[in-house]
Amino acid sequence: MKNVVISGIFAALAATSVQAQDDAANPAAAVAGDYKTDKGHAYITFSYDHQGYSKPYLRWRDWDGELSWDPENPTASVVDVTIKAASIDSGVDVFDGHLKEADFFDVENHPTITFKSTSLTTTGETTGTMTGNLTIKGVTKPVTLNVTLNRAAEDNRSNGHKLGFSAKTTVKRSDFGVDKYAPFVSDEVEVIIETEFVKPGA
Repeated sequence: MKNVVISGIFAALAATSVQAQDDAANPAAAVAGDYKTDKGHAYITFSYDHQGYSKPYLRWRDWDGELSWDPENPTASVVDVTIKAASIDSGVDVFDGHLKEADFFDVENHPTITFKSTSLTTTGETTGTMTGNLTIKGVTKPVTLNVTLNRAAEDNRSNGHKLGFSAKTTVKRSDFGVDKYAPFVSDEVEVIIETEFVKPGA
């Protein structure tokens, strides 16, 4: 009996894995409409070279994103992201305080960081490049991200639909006036995004 139960569990896991693969290969699996970030599965991190000694990873803890998804024409989809600059999290309280000051993100005068997409180009069935306007400290510059659609499927938890994405880009912090200690601390910053967007059911 135990072997039957174990076999059943593995069969269910295998079926789930196959379903996930099928969904990942089918961007049209999620319906058209407006999606919002799933707060429990949304990460924006960035990394830089610290004097050649290490490459720390930091993140923003509080941000919201909206996605207008068009499965018939994914290139027409639009993303709008707002980050609360003061939610910067390095894991070191003193450093967080420094990053909030005028030398860096100047959160008192510039409380939000925004990204608004302007175009999306597909490079494969589930990959593409998204270009948009990134605004930091009142400075707006175009930025292009390499994006991968990981999965599109029905979401049992919300009784709706969900899309999962990975994205990366590299920006120069000096372009946005966040250039304290550059180039002693690297000017180039790698931005890594892992996020899920959900469209709740009716």
